[in-house]
Amino acid sequence: MADISNGHANGNASVDALKNNLAATYNNVTSGPVAQNIKAEGARTTDELSNLANSRRAPSYTAATGQPLTHYHSFFSELLSWKNPRASGIAYLTIVSFIFSVRYLDVLRWGLKLTWMALGVTIAAEIAGKAILNNGFATQLRPRKYYTVPRETLDAVIGDVNELINFGVIESQRILFAENIWASAAIALGAFISYYLVKVVPYWGLALIATSVIFFAPLIYTTNQELIDSQIQHAGEIINDQTEQIRSLVQKNTEQATQVTKQYMGDYTAKAQSLIKGAVGQENGHKSELKPTDFPVAPKEDIKSEPIAPPTKAGEEEPLIAA
Repeated sequence: MADISNGHANGNASVDALKNNLAATYNNVTSGPVAQNIKAEGARTTDELSNLANSRRAPSYTAATGQPLTHYHSFFSELLSWKNPRASGIAYLTIVSFIFSVRYLDVLRWGLKLTWMALGVTIAAEIAGKAILNNGFATQLRPRKYYTVPRETLDAVIGDVNELINFGVIESQRILFAENIWASAAIALGAFISYYLVKVVPYWGLALIATSVIFFAPLIYTTNQELIDSQIQHAGEIINDQTEQIRSLVQKNTEQATQVTKQYMGDYTAKAQSLIKGAVGQENGHKSELKPTDFPVAPKEDIKSEPIAPPTKAGEEEPLIAA
């Protein structure tokens, strides 16, 4: 009996020691540096996601037409600026994962398969429950009241979708009418390159490239802003110098062309005047060659009227020579 008691005591001691070791290991894992770093990163990620969600408010500036912008302008500006790098990284990885899932996963077939399997399980459980227990399992799991979407939630969702659509409409018009020349130029360059890439790159590849450019172009700019701004300023100075040279050259050529045109116009005017004067001189010369003797002399005496002979009687002949 003593041996059995000692065995039970030793077994209990071993179990307690194992429990203590497991508890110590759990405490070391949960309170160790790795766990602390994970908790800290989780807290930072939560804070950045909260900051990104709180940035959804209408910006203070307006469009060129004076129209107020949507809260999605602030949201996407905050997202693409990488001020919250964890939130921006999560958004980028989510979009990339969605693109790859659409490309490589047959989501539609999986959804249809999941639908008929779930309905088959519920139908079989209902039939089996009614056959065995006279009460279906699906009936027992059925809620007392079906879930409905509250009107407030639906109104909020519809309003949010409306803001998102207006964001796209406003931005497309701002790009079309070149409110921001650099943004319009970037979109034009992207459309030009995509026009040729679409012949060799599939649509999912273009979507992946566009997503990477949209997310990483602002990051590259903010990281190397000083260098990029200096290069842009230098390029602007070169363009201004070339524009000034072209403007001066065009002005010089215009002045020369104007002078040549004036000279030719003066020559043609002088020639025209000389021709007109010559024609007038010839007309005056023809008029001076006529003399008064070339015209007949006007009569100076009155015209004498001859007497009219009386009419002859019938049967009498008129003499050939009047007496």
